[in-house]
Amino acid sequence: MSSDSIYIVDDEALARNGLKLALKKKNYNVQGFGTAESAIKAIDKNPPDLVLLDIGLPGMSGVEALEIIKSRHPEVIIVMITAYEDVETVVSSMKNGAYEYVVKPVQMDALLVILRNAFETIAMRKEIQALHEKYLKENLPCFIGESNAIQDVMELVAKVAQSPDTPILILGDTGTGKELIAKAIHYKSPNFKGPMVAVNCAAMPKALIESELFGYEKGAFTGAERSGKAGLVEKAAHGTLFLDEVGDLSAEAQVKLLRFLDTGEYYRIGGTKKHAIQTRIISATNRDLSALVAAGEFRNDLYHRFAVVKLEVPSLCERRDDIIPMAKHFLLEFSQKFDKTFNGISAAAEAALKEYNWPGNVRELKNLIERGVLLSEGPQLMLEDLGLKANNGRQDNRQPGDSPHLPSISPAGIDFSAIIANIERAYFEEALKLADGNESKAALMLNLTRDKFRYRRQKLDGVR
Repeated sequence: MSSDSIYIVDDEALARNGLKLALKKKNYNVQGFGTAESAIKAIDKNPPDLVLLDIGLPGMSGVEALEIIKSRHPEVIIVMITAYEDVETVVSSMKNGAYEYVVKPVQMDALLVILRNAFETIAMRKEIQALHEKYLKENLPCFIGESNAIQDVMELVAKVAQSPDTPILILGDTGTGKELIAKAIHYKSPNFKGPMVAVNCAAMPKALIESELFGYEKGAFTGAERSGKAGLVEKAAHGTLFLDEVGDLSAEAQVKLLRFLDTGEYYRIGGTKKHAIQTRIISATNRDLSALVAAGEFRNDLYHRFAVVKLEVPSLCERRDDIIPMAKHFLLEFSQKFDKTFNGISAAAEAALKEYNWPGNVRELKNLIERGVLLSEGPQLMLEDLGLKANNGRQDNRQPGDSPHLPSISPAGIDFSAIIANIERAYFEEALKLADGNESKAALMLNLTRDKFRYRRQKLDGVR
């Protein structure tokens, strides 16, 4: 069946044949049916892209047929045809999954607009489906991209995934998709039948990281559960343990992790029984671990055990060819989530997306598309829906005065530490303003825990 296939279901032969002839002249591949029952049999054998479905059919009604078709073939777009504007029936049909409706006698100009929009939506779905089929083979999480940068990453993923226990360190800026890469490694590895357990080390108080990772025996400390508790390492047995933001590990947890990586053995807190399991540890960070090692904040031996294989995820600015495919993927995802009918991105919006600097990487792109789809009606995502400026020269979209002035480097040099502190302070103040003074909400905006937010804010107050 061609990509422009239409089934017309109408018991009135004159109306059905008239539509069939008119649409064939527009190069659509069209078939006609007089009853819902005959149409459903044909759809089950060879689903079309779109069905023009009359509500008032003999035998099975169009509304009943709609429910059956959408339950069996949810991807098929259905446009209802009604002889009169029966609002209640039409609303019921739309709630049950109809894309749109037209009123008899059908106005061809109006119908052609609906069909054009519908087939643009279908084309985008098929484009995304092709990408998914490519990147979701063997349960591989979707990491959309055609650029050389991301293709190099995925080739390395395929190689390192072959081992069930080799430690891997994933490096990359915040929002680049490090956890997606970890999942890709897991699902491509011999451990794919086992669990994938993820933990954000920065989201837990350092005093609790050790007990969360390795568990504890009953009575190990005040407040411990009476029965004791298995740790995340144990829960990841024969699978993968993903440790995000490993630069925030406590010194005690670092020691235990080093021993576990060396021997595969550990003790629960307060316990004397030695536990031995097999799992792969994948760690990730957006911090410079070698700098933390030099500062004495991270064990050198643990760093080298984590980094048996190092994998660097490129920022979105380094893979600009992937921006539009990913934007289209998110557009379809949120269009379905919010029950809207977006079918594309305008040329001006695409240009702005390609030019934007993306400090928040893939996460920021996803959030931007979600906001645009939620707040606008479509059918195309426009430049004004994104809140970006055209031809912004790969600069962010902040207005003059929103961020501190960045001075040029003079022959006498600059106070680099003071400039960085001013930039941080500006973002902290803006986040608090947007959050109406709520520190927890402000911390979320900056992808920080509340404790880390407070610590860094207090530190900034001391360098004014």
